Amino acid sequence: MKRALGFVIAGLLVAGGASARPTADPTVFAASSLTDAFPKIDHAARYSFAGSNTLAAQIRLGAPADVFASANMALPSGLYRDELCSKPVVFTRNRLVLIVPRSNPAGIHSVYGLRKHGIKLVIAAPGVPVGAYTLQVLRKLRLTSVLSQVVSRESDVREVLAKVALKEADAGFVYATDAHTVSRKVRALSIPARARPNIHYGMCVVAASSHKPAGRAFVKRVLGSAGQRILLRYGFLPRPRG
Repeated sequence: MKRALGFVIAGLLVAGGASARPTADPTVFAASSLTDAFPKIDHAARYSFAGSNTLAAQIRLGAPADVFASANMALPSGLYRDELCSKPVVFTRNRLVLIVPRSNPAGIHSVYGLRKHGIKLVIAAPGVPVGAYTLQVLRKLRLTSVLSQVVSRESDVREVLAKVALKEADAGFVYATDAHTVSRKVRALSIPARARPNIHYGMCVVAASSHKPAGRAFVKRVLGSAGQRILLRYGFLPRPRG
């Protein structure tokens, strides 16, 4: 009886220890435009939000990330080619818009209004996905001459948003989801359909991750129906079928 009781107690201690052991929470490096939505999908994860290019560079230098969520597919695909992350999947989409302050002192009512003399335009740096999308739009609309009106090139989309919301610039290019977060301070103007870039967000599990199961679980959560509903609620577009 004593021996049997000892086995029972030992079993309870092992079970208790297993249940008390904390589950690792993933560290997620994510594009700035995901700042509001991702914590709603998984509030326990540890997040680092910044320009996707900055985060990709940090991963290449060995930063301790478990998941990388980028505002384009190019950066995670580059990491995948170099065997630094898993094959990326598209988890959502977005739209590029031109924003102006609500008061609109420069009187800009379309992207062509950027040709007015003296406009203060703020955009993201070309290495940042939103900056690359901006240059793509300007080239397609033959408006590259307005680059002479650029007063600053920011390191992520939220910095562009802040400059316009604070009326430090007359206009800037951001994602529609970012414009929505300060809709009382900025007005979003549509980009002509023929020039709209296809903005696909890509996500992967970092190869050097110490918590790959937690990273894979986070990706699954974002791709799941509940995660997708949250992204839609924050203005993101449905991921492509297939």
